[in-house]
Amino acid sequence: MEDLINIYSDTELTVAHLKNALADNGIESMIKNDYESGVSAGFVAGTQTSVDLYIFSKDADIAQPIVDKFVSELKK
Repeated sequence: MEDLINIYSDTELTVAHLKNALADNGIESMIKNDYESGVSAGFVAGTQTSVDLYIFSKDADIAQPIVDKFVSELKK
């Protein structure tokens, strides 16, 4: 089993856009939303603005420049 690492955290919409950018570059990722999971299970965990994006650790060197560019474009 490969190790997953948290590469980015933000709102659900922002994380979804970054997930697509990574996918366009052939990098698989997984969104973890504790708030939505908690609501589905009948309790609240996390916050609505705390959504995490995970990638395989083997992809970190390729993904980090994509994440950095994405974040810099958000700040414009």
